[in-house]
Amino acid sequence: MAMIDNDWLEYIQGEFRKPYYKELYHFVRKEYDTRVIYPPADDIFNAFHFTPLSKVKALILGQDPYHGEHQAHGLCFSVLPDQPEIPPSLQNIYTELQEDLGCYIPNNGYLKKWADQGVLMLNTVLTVRAHQAGSHQGKGWETFTDAIIEAVNAQDRPIVYLLWGKPAQSKIPMLTNPKHFILKAPHPSPLSAFRGFFGCKHFSRTNQFLSEHGIEPIDWQIENL
Repeated sequence: MAMIDNDWLEYIQGEFRKPYYKELYHFVRKEYDTRVIYPPADDIFNAFHFTPLSKVKALILGQDPYHGEHQAHGLCFSVLPDQPEIPPSLQNIYTELQEDLGCYIPNNGYLKKWADQGVLMLNTVLTVRAHQAGSHQGKGWETFTDAIIEAVNAQDRPIVYLLWGKPAQSKIPMLTNPKHFILKAPHPSPLSAFRGFFGCKHFSRTNQFLSEHGIEPIDWQIENL
């Protein structure tokens, strides 16, 4: 695992010394040694490498990494640029972006551009066995990513949370900072997007909130490759 070495470390290095994390580390290490696990080990912490804590403007919360080959690379909802298929939930995110902001639908699902602008693309579980959704849930990652959410909640500046679906919204009791703005909608999955994800306008509402507080808005357009 490529360890975290930027300003996140100050907030979360204590987690690495806790018993749960030591168990998690040994579990994950053994899984990589004996099975096919996604994302690649060096990509597990990409959300933190690409988006330092001091740069976080918004947080999008996913659940599990994608469990298909050559998809997951450490950012929720994002797939690697050479992946020919855009996953269904991301297709629906693009549809809402087009409706909300007039963005064209790109030919790839690589969302690093958002991370580079301060959108923390966090999954609550950071690893998964190939083709076994949810296989690393309940092993300790949730405790670690809760510590990440707490670190964001502690930041004394305006930040937006985009919480799609019930699992993401279960974190709302942790979000106590009056300077922060919480947006809720159903998950963009084909099973639920029609229940209110479409039309939620979370992207324009995020930018409106940031602009009102003197913060550079996000350029949400993912370009064609």
